[in-house]
Amino acid sequence: MQSSDLESVPPGPGWPPALQLYRWIRTPFEVLEHCHARLGDAFTLRLPGMPVPIVIVSDPAAVKDVFALGADEASAGKANLPLKPFLGEHSLLLLDGAEHMRQRKMMLPAFHGERMNAYGRAMLEVANASIDLWPMHRVFAVHRPMQGITLQVILRTVFGVEDGAQFEELADVLTRALDIAASPMLLLPFLQHQLRGYSPWGRFKRLMGRAGELLRVEIRRGRSQGTAGRTDVLAMMLGARDERGEPLTEDEVHDELITLLVAGHETTATALAWALRFIAPDRPLARRLRDEIATADGDPLKIAKLELLDGAVKEALRLQPVIPMVGRLLAEPATFGKLRLPAGAVVAPSIYLVHHRPDLYPEPERFNPDRYATFKPATWELLPFGGGLRRCIGAAFAMYEMKMVLAAVLSRVEMQLAGGHRVRTVRRGITMTPSDGLPVVVTAKKGRSERKAA
Repeated sequence: MQSSDLESVPPGPGWPPALQLYRWIRTPFEVLEHCHARLGDAFTLRLPGMPVPIVIVSDPAAVKDVFALGADEASAGKANLPLKPFLGEHSLLLLDGAEHMRQRKMMLPAFHGERMNAYGRAMLEVANASIDLWPMHRVFAVHRPMQGITLQVILRTVFGVEDGAQFEELADVLTRALDIAASPMLLLPFLQHQLRGYSPWGRFKRLMGRAGELLRVEIRRGRSQGTAGRTDVLAMMLGARDERGEPLTEDEVHDELITLLVAGHETTATALAWALRFIAPDRPLARRLRDEIATADGDPLKIAKLELLDGAVKEALRLQPVIPMVGRLLAEPATFGKLRLPAGAVVAPSIYLVHHRPDLYPEPERFNPDRYATFKPATWELLPFGGGLRRCIGAAFAMYEMKMVLAAVLSRVEMQLAGGHRVRTVRRGITMTPSDGLPVVVTAKKGRSERKAA
């Protein structure tokens, strides 16, 4: 491959690479909008630390072609290498080819089928316990309890950790570690120095090291005592075998648990906060959702099938995607729609730009869950979890969790956005979150018995 080949890519914004990186870290959605308005459906970013250009695409035909790429044509794992220090070398997000398919096949059954109902009941229980503690008639940031809910859901349904001292320590260690990792600056390799544990990166690594020790205790306990009767994801992973009859190694299980935590905890909590940001001020919509949720009578399987609630979850993920794009490193030249790109470039479908196309979503800036009653977007038109061979393995789990938590909240709580606060989009680690944790005020709250009686 000639270096000149990598010059045959669409134009970019023309800013110096360091400025591109600064703006990308601070305001990625504004960067995407700026470049799209001036350069169209394909443009190139060149970021320090990335030796190859990143070609952003938002034409649905091009996105469809990206998601159709085979494992030998492009590498998502290599495109995700900046996440390696956070996830570990065995993370599914960093693997490619045969090893990626091996681990994906072994993990996939844990996120589908009848066990979703067991997960759903745990999700409802955790959400209701959190709601019991929410203050009344006082401003508080709702993103923090959403983080608490999704963390506890992962500890119970994914890690299989029950209440007790180890549960409390693991929750505390993980919360402190992920709060440190929320700094976008830690995504920069030159700031990832431990400095004997005193730097932010050093504190993060120390806390994640302790979390890893606790997780390995759970892995070894499951291996020695067996997992009969357990429904958690860890139990499924320990029982999984590949085509040769081999299990996942301890290191593989550990790194996948960390990946599920990092990729599934903060992202789902943020998506829930965004959903409440749009639902809370729309009282007629909140009332319609509350009435629909009441018909499910607290049954997770019925909640999961509610049409308006499903539309509200999809619309929140569309209007405010948690991450701005997904990427593939091309192993060979390829064509995407009308665009021809060289080997060695990264092609990155922009989730945000696709989701804001008026030709796909009329009035794209309006939160409208009813649009999905008549419009069934293709997988390359609604892509909050990516697509193709690399679609997020936990997509169904995350959608299910969002429905359970929103059902619990909306059936018990009436809230409004805090007055005088302008909700902005800010970066928290790899995710795009509402500013100040989305301040809200709970104006009415039902107890659990009142909810059931109603």
